[in-house]
Parts: sequence; structure tokens; C-alpha cells
Amino acid sequence: MLAARAIGIRAGGRTLVEGLDLVLAPGQCWALLGPNGAGKSSLILALAGLRAPHRGEIALDERPLARWTRAELARRVGVLLQDDTPDFWGSALEYARLGRYPRSGGAWGGDAEDDAAALGWLARLDLTERAAQPYVTLSGGERQRARIAQLLVQDAGLLMLDEPLSHLDLRHQVQVMELLAESARAGRTVLMALHQPSLAARYCDHAVLLYDAGRSSAGPCADMLTPSRLEALYRCRLESAGLSIPT
Repeated sequence: MLAARAIGIRAGGRTLVEGLDLVLAPGQCWALLGPNGAGKSSLILALAGLRAPHRGEIALDERPLARWTRAELARRVGVLLQDDTPDFWGSALEYARLGRYPRSGGAWGGDAEDDAAALGWLARLDLTERAAQPYVTLSGGERQRARIAQLLVQDAGLLMLDEPLSHLDLRHQVQVMELLAESARAGRTVLMALHQPSLAARYCDHAVLLYDAGRSSAGPCADMLTPSRLEALYRCRLESAGLSIPT
């Protein structure tokens, strides 16, 4: 369980999050929604232990993140950031297999079990035929799916993803959302920053909304993803934006 208590996050002289309380429990699938610049990436970095909040405390299993070593966190927390590494020299399989590093202790070693795990996730993300292909030659959407495969190969109990649907076509957006929801049902904790409230409503059970000037709200999707809340969040009419929220 990851718990944030009254955390505050600032960046570029702006307050992005102020006084946020959040508990991410096993089996939950969280959507993180908000307009550009609201602080979604900064919140993920803080929750993953990659950037300290300026106020409050974040604890994993009641132990402050600052007291976990990087190696310990890497075995417990998997993070997909927005930044890509398109110049990686190896194959798609070698890229995905890097996710085993926290458990195998070697970036390029690995055994048959590691290869099987990487190939299995590549297959589930429609990349079997790209396994031997140089990562750098993959399309943007294929690279994004290879990055998600690497994250899932890590086999962490807590997954945090910053815009996992970037560059993906509609079919693969649904595919990835189904895999992440499945991971939550299997007992993992999933938090993902999204720009698709309709997909959040369909696949997630909880949501964090980041507004502006530090304002936020969090809770079950049934309470968070209402037309009035979403219109206040994005400051536009849902009908004008062509959005519909499944019930």
C-alpha cells in the first residue's frame, strides 16, 4: 500500500498539488486526470520516490519512501515516464528484457525464464514479429508498447504510468487498458495519467483529479467522473468536446 499524507508539490514557482491525501491499495486501478500543466507527471515522480514533495510524506507499506533503497523500490514500484529512449541500440526483445534488471541484477544477462517473460508480454502487446527487430526502427506506437512490455516484465506490485496511451491507435489503447485493468484485478496497484476520461471510467475504479493552484480531489470513479466535475476540471462543456462517460 502506498499512502500520501498532506503532500504538496511545487515546480517552476507554481503550486501543483497542495494537501493531497491519497491511499493506493492492492487491486485498485487509478486514473490520474487533469489539463496540461496540472502536475500529473510531477505527482507520479513524487509517488514513485523520484522527486521529493516539498511538504507532507509518502510511505510504502508504512515506511517512508526516503528509507527505501533504490534497489528495493525497483523491485516494488514500476514507472513508465513520458520520456522515450529511441536511440536504444538493441532489439525489442532486449529492450523488454531490461525490465528484469531489478530481479536478475544484470542488464544483459538473464536466463530462459527472463526471455520467456519478455516474449510473453511482447506477444500480448502484438510485438512477437518485432522481437528481433532493432528497437530504434520501431514505429512510435510500437516503441510505446515495447516500453509497456518492459514495465510489465519488471513484475512490480505497484505500477505508475505517465500517459501510457501516447502514440497508440484505438485498438492498442483498448488493449493496454485491458492489460492494466487485468493487472489490478490480479492484485497489483495501478495508477496512470490519462487524457481519456471515457477510458478511465470504463477501466478504472478510482480517480485523482488535478485542477489548478494545488486543488485536487480523489475517490471512486463513480464520484469523481461526473459531468460537473469533469467540466470544472477541463473548463469546457463535455458535449462541445465530444466526450461521453459510460455509466
